[in-house]
Amino acid sequence: MRTGVRLGVDVGSVRVGVARCDPSGVIATPVTTLARRGKRGGVAEIAGLVREDSAIEVVIGLPRALDGHEGSSARQARAYAGQVARAVEPVPVRLVDERLSTVAAHRAMHEAGRAGRRHREVVDQAAAVVILQSALDAERATGAPPGEHVVPARPETGGTMTKEGSP
Repeated sequence: MRTGVRLGVDVGSVRVGVARCDPSGVIATPVTTLARRGKRGGVAEIAGLVREDSAIEVVIGLPRALDGHEGSSARQARAYAGQVARAVEPVPVRLVDERLSTVAAHRAMHEAGRAGRRHREVVDQAAAVVILQSALDAERATGAPPGEHVVPARPETGGTMTKEGSP
């Protein structure tokens, strides 16, 4: 297991939730919710958090459907991840499957006694915690960073993604 702070990001159409882990990579905790205004909303703030925490990696949730296919939300998350990768270079950015992370976040808040209408305030942060914690657990179990490496977006191409080991 690599040591170092990692940031977890839950990309939504309105808000972006951010979480971080401790330097040992054991536990994820909520950090903030950023407003997503425009396509780049929150990217500069994420880059600032990477610098502030000397993060070794950013993990971004990839919202796939239960059957594994990728819809418009996944395409938006991929594009956003490319922008983040460009903003935080040379720090690596990875996309990890986030199926049901928001559902798990809502459930955890409900179990903690937080009223449903108050979930919006922190559900994106909680989803980022779920995304990052699952990535940390997967790395601990396999010894390898989980998900897909993100190639930074380039203005001329819009960015591309690659799975680990692909050209």
